Amino acid sequence: VQLQASGGGLVQAGGSLRLSCTASGLTLPNYVVGWFRQALGKEREFVTAIRRNAFHTDYADSVKGRFFISRDNAKNAVNLQMNSLNPEDTAVYYCAAAIPGYGDNYYLRPGNYDHWGQGTQVTVSS
Repeated sequence: VQLQASGGGLVQAGGSLRLSCTASGLTLPNYVVGWFRQALGKEREFVTAIRRNAFHTDYADSVKGRFFISRDNAKNAVNLQMNSLNPEDTAVYYCAAAIPGYGDNYYLRPGNYDHWGQGTQVTVSS
């Protein structure tokens, strides 16, 4: 089982990037998929998650209206479109897959995810 996050890079403030999370040995449509990020010296934080039906999504307040998560089931992938990037978005971005669970803010907690990708670096210059 392997998750692969890709698409990171260096972009100027105000620019856009599209991250992709692909999987081998794992059927992503059967899982909730989340994106988390970790900036240097900081804890890993929730960014967004998409439920299995793809209609229900969650976003951190800091990215609402700028980031958009979507599924591409034909490619067994989940994409993260990031617009209007600013230097505070600089971090390593990780995708993760969770077996559906219950409880308030269940998908906001990294510990509830079962599989993690290796991360991709996003750097936003001012």
